[in-house]
Amino acid sequence: MATVTLALVGCGPDVGTGEPSTTTTTTTTTTTTTSTSTSTSTTTTVAGSTGPGEAVRPNTTGAVLPTGPLTQLKSGLSGVPWDLLRLDTGSTLISLRDRGVIAELTPGGAIRDVATLPGTVGGGSGVLGLAVLKGTAGAPSYLYAFHTGTNDNRISRAPITGSPGSYGLGTLQPIFTGLPKGSYHGGGRIGFGPDGMLYVASGDAFISSNSQDLGSNSGKILRMTPVGAVPANNPFAGSFVWSYGHRNIQGIGWGADGRMWASEFGEDAVDELNLIQAGRNYGWPLREGTIGTSNPAFTDPVVTWTVAEASPAGIAVVGNTVFVAALRGKRLLAVDVSTTPAVKTAHFVNAAGRIRDVTPGPGSTLWMVTSNADGFGTPQPGGEFLLSAPIG
Repeated sequence: MATVTLALVGCGPDVGTGEPSTTTTTTTTTTTTTSTSTSTSTTTTVAGSTGPGEAVRPNTTGAVLPTGPLTQLKSGLSGVPWDLLRLDTGSTLISLRDRGVIAELTPGGAIRDVATLPGTVGGGSGVLGLAVLKGTAGAPSYLYAFHTGTNDNRISRAPITGSPGSYGLGTLQPIFTGLPKGSYHGGGRIGFGPDGMLYVASGDAFISSNSQDLGSNSGKILRMTPVGAVPANNPFAGSFVWSYGHRNIQGIGWGADGRMWASEFGEDAVDELNLIQAGRNYGWPLREGTIGTSNPAFTDPVVTWTVAEASPAGIAVVGNTVFVAALRGKRLLAVDVSTTPAVKTAHFVNAAGRIRDVTPGPGSTLWMVTSNADGFGTPQPGGEFLLSAPIG
């Protein structure tokens, strides 16, 4: 792996996006009832505060690209960092898949464990995607996690407690269960769309026929309310399914124009970047990229790469560019989606090894996290790295 410059920078809150200043606190008690149990948790919040939310995305237009080298922000990460969730308070939450842990990168640059989620880890299982729902006055913010339970993959949420540098989680509440667990092909990326709904990428779990089966939630992008209910305006009545015919989506994101994008692992031929639209069929397992059964009902990808170039994971949409973290490709991919056909470029090839996730950083930067010790790469001295690159 090429050497990158060590400089712990950019971990503080974005200007103008911190919490309101106040010294008054209140304590509230929340009782949660499920079909099997009732639990009570007490959360201390700051009066007038709504809790942390996702960091403000850059107000960027046009196509952007990296304009400088990689900078190392943090080393020594372990447990297969999987998702980066930057908060508007200056902290960043990081899922550590193989430890089953959610960690916090504090505004001061320290790493600490926030919580260990119950369930199993290993073989692609553990804590994967993260999302945050910012609270309203008098209610806490909630952290959502895609994670592996004892017998399934599931979505759970918990109220965020504490403050930057000492965040914790309240009672964990499963809101969606029953996704098949397996060795890889689980999908796992989640995110709140501009419509306030939670989107969930589920893999086919090595049962490819599930992807075309509208009665299965596998091999799909699912859309649900923040409490795990089916929205009334989903494309298939009474179903969580938003789009189908997917193999293994590892990245989802939205542009400022509201369009949704997803990166998807192919099998042997090509990997994909797809523009996701409600009710569309993306072809798997009958079609991989533009290869296979020709059917006007299938939606083809916007761009493809060979599997050696990509094995795409997390994505970040900045302006008209979709940035894609590439695992096997050991690079950052960029796609200018403002043109037809879209223009794709590659950056930092072999500079950091396998890249698992990418997200907008403070100012005009991108943050990335490596994944060299995930069983498919070469572990590096110093563990996994959090990296930054300027864009413009």
